[in-house]
Formats: sequence, structure tokens, C-alpha cells
Amino acid sequence: MSQEPRQSRRRLGRALRGVGAGARWLVARPAVILAVLALLFFVITWSTTGVTHRVPASLLPVLAVMTVAPLLVLVARRPAIIAWAVGATASLVWLVVPRVGDWVMPWPVTHFLVLLLTVLAVAMYARLVEVAVATVVTALFFLVVMTGDLKAWAIGVAVIVAFGLLLRWLVLSRRQLAKQTEDTEVERARRAVVEERSRIARELHDVVAHHMSMVVVQAQSAPYRVDDVSPAAREEFASIESSARAALSEVRGVLGVLREEGRAETAPQPGLGDLPELLQSSRAAGMDLAWQLDIAEDRCPPGTGLVLHRILQESLANASRHAPGGAVEVRLAERAGAADLEVRSAKGVRPPSSEDAGGGNGIPGMRTRAEAVGGHLHAGTTPDGGFLVHAVVPLAGRPRLVT
Repeated sequence: MSQEPRQSRRRLGRALRGVGAGARWLVARPAVILAVLALLFFVITWSTTGVTHRVPASLLPVLAVMTVAPLLVLVARRPAIIAWAVGATASLVWLVVPRVGDWVMPWPVTHFLVLLLTVLAVAMYARLVEVAVATVVTALFFLVVMTGDLKAWAIGVAVIVAFGLLLRWLVLSRRQLAKQTEDTEVERARRAVVEERSRIARELHDVVAHHMSMVVVQAQSAPYRVDDVSPAAREEFASIESSARAALSEVRGVLGVLREEGRAETAPQPGLGDLPELLQSSRAAGMDLAWQLDIAEDRCPPGTGLVLHRILQESLANASRHAPGGAVEVRLAERAGAADLEVRSAKGVRPPSSEDAGGGNGIPGMRTRAEAVGGHLHAGTTPDGGFLVHAVVPLAGRPRLVT
């Protein structure tokens, strides 16, 4: 017995939710409501106007169309213009169409209802000046054409306008509230991103920047701490210090981008003109490196130059880690309006260390950079046991910077 009332409540709840969903669907589609209302008024006007006014049967559908047409045009939300048209039609019916018997209203009931709906639409959508003019003109018009107790509709017009202004205020308030809620959510999401970026920057600073600083200090002080350091070893320590300082500078640049929004668009980025310096620093670090660069810097957009620099930088780093001691050959040329970059490394003369043998995100990151500017990248082993990175990046257009 106890389950039957519960099931009834559930059915009632589902029915009410269905009615609510249908009501929301209709409210979101005012054109549907106006179309149904216009069809209903058209049928009523055609069938009842002959009872209250002397209109030839052949003109009844014409009068019905004139009555309901403003409802269809209200979809365009030009209520002020429609109000004047309805007023002109009402004046024409009042002056030309004679009434039957003791019918006291100048118009058919449906025409009067359309006139009131138009006043409501003016109050909801028109400018406040137009609302004031329409209210005064309609009230005076009712006072002139109405008789007896019907003159009270002049006050009714003011009530309808007040109701329309209240609806207008409620709609505007809800829109402003929704806009403020959306802005709040966007700001909350932006703050969450900023906080996460700051957290990542702190982690990078604590881990990477600290150790890189220690490398710089050790390389700089090694010639003074170690006895009998040869000139070649001094140069090697100086090269290590220079590379570590450059890496530390780039890490600090990345940390600045993470900490400060908008920094990525204004910070200077490496380009094609920085490739020789990158190659020379890699050679100074002991890499057996040869290169041939056949693209002028002015032929390469900044976005493409940045992508090529990052791909070459990662390719050289991979070669030094995974094929230490192997010869590396770099070729950059222009082919069919695109920059064609090849980084071919031979098999290493010694196996990589256990820390450098693991996988990473270098190749997927290079491929993502190339695809971001409309290019493609292939990386894989060669028959002689070496490794090849081949990237083709378009030179046409102005690719966006990819940091």
C-alpha cells in the first residue's frame, strides 16, 4: 500500500517536469507562441466579426489578416513601428466599419486584444521615449473612441505598460546576473590557471634552476679547486659554464612566461638567425658537428624560425644523450616554399648512460611544434644504426609563435 502513493508522486513529478520542460521550450521560442496565437486569433476574428460589425463575408478574411498580422511581425521586435500600424488600423475600423446593434466597443474583441498586446510589447522592447509616447497616445485614443465604462481602459493601458516594464526589468536583471556569473566563472578559471602555472614555476625553480646554478658554480670554480688543470680542461670547464648559463637563462625565461600572463607574446624568441650560435655552442661542447644552412633569415617568418630553432635544439640534445660521440650532420634548405631541416646523427661511439637511455617527450614535442605551423616531422633510426630527424615547415604566411 505504501508504494502506490510513492509511485503516484513519481508519476506526478515526471508529468510536472515534462510540463516545465515544455514551458521552457515555448518561452525560448517566442515565434512559435506568436504564430499559434495569430492562428487562433485569425480563426476567431473570421468567425465572430460578423456578429459585432457589418462586414461583407468576402472581406472577413481580409479583416482577420489585418488583425493578426502585427502578431507575426512582432517577432522582428519592432514594436514601436507595429504600434503605429495597429493604431492606424484601429482608427480605420473605428471610422469606416459600422457596428451591429448596441455593440459599444469600436472594434472586434480580437482586434482590441491585439492592440493591448502591442502596447505590452512596446513596454517590453521599445525605447523608453517610445514607451512614454505610445502610452500617452493610446490612453488618449481610448478616451476619445471609447464610451461609458470602457473609458477606464485608458487607465488599463497604464497598468499594462507598468506590467511590461516590470517584465523588462526582470529579464534585464536575469541577463545581467547570468553575465556576472559567467564573468565570475571565467575569472575563477583564469585564477586557477595562474595559480597552477605559478606552482609549476616554483617546482621548476626549486629543482631545475637550483641544479643548473650549481653546475655553473662548479664549472666556474673547478680550475681553482682542482690542482694541475690543463689548458684544455680549463677550456672544457669554460664551455660547460657557458652552456649551463645559457640553459639557466632559458629556464628563467620559461619561468617568467609561466609566472606572468602575456609575457609569451612580448618576450624575445630565438629564430633562424640564432641557429649558427646554437650549432657553434654545441660544437664547442664537444659534439662532432657539421652543418649547412641555405635559407636567408629574411626568407623565414618568426614563427617558422622559432619552430626550426626548437626542433634543432631538441635534435642536438637527443643526439648528445642517445648517441654520445657520434657525428651529427645538419642540413637546412628551402624546397617548394618550405624549410627542409635534416638532423642526421651517426651511431654513438659509446653507449648512453642509464639516465639518458629512457624515453621522453622530445620527439612528440617536436612533431607538435611542426604541426602547429602547418608542417610535419618524421623521426626514426637509419639503416646504419644512426638517427634521423626530418622536418618540413612552410615558409609562406606568418605562422603564430609557438613557445
